[in-house]
Amino acid sequence: MIATLTGIITEHSAHMVVLEVNGVGYGILVTSTDQGALPSGTKAKLYIYENIKEDAHDLIGFKSKQTKSLFEQLLSVKNVGPKVALSILDTGSDDRVKHAIANGDVKFLQTAKGVGRRAAEQVIVELRDKVGVSVGSAADEVVHRGGVDTMDDAVQALMALGYSDIDAQNALRSIDSELPLEERIRRALKQ
Repeated sequence: MIATLTGIITEHSAHMVVLEVNGVGYGILVTSTDQGALPSGTKAKLYIYENIKEDAHDLIGFKSKQTKSLFEQLLSVKNVGPKVALSILDTGSDDRVKHAIANGDVKFLQTAKGVGRRAAEQVIVELRDKVGVSVGSAADEVVHRGGVDTMDDAVQALMALGYSDIDAQNALRSIDSELPLEERIRRALKQ
């Protein structure tokens, strides 16, 4: 079993880098974030997940152990394979993905290629309590934030347009709550 590989990045292609280790080039699937942080000609250490099937032997690499751990958690969800797990990781930072799971943000997870409503809900149901994010602390932060009413019509309108509850509240945080509803929504959408 390969745990890590250290070498020189020699090539890039769609979601893959070639890592040359002592004269052997390993094709390693990576997230788009990691790929952008791995320029050709640089030395890199990648934490490896081996996906061995009857017809394939894929190496999937991550710059951090935390990302690999989140990837493995995603794989533990029924009907989530390596491609879908990588797609979910491509939607944002590890923390953003964990918060989306912990807060039940189905719409955010659906932005991942190949993830429909049922798959997003399945990820949330199976991982909500396992991602290590305290929902209470994020919710408390929103509730205690000055100038934001959690039952605000503007928040509800932004949520109807596809924003998560927290994103809608963040967008409205700096906008004067005394403005008319339509103006508040317009300004939030401009941000």
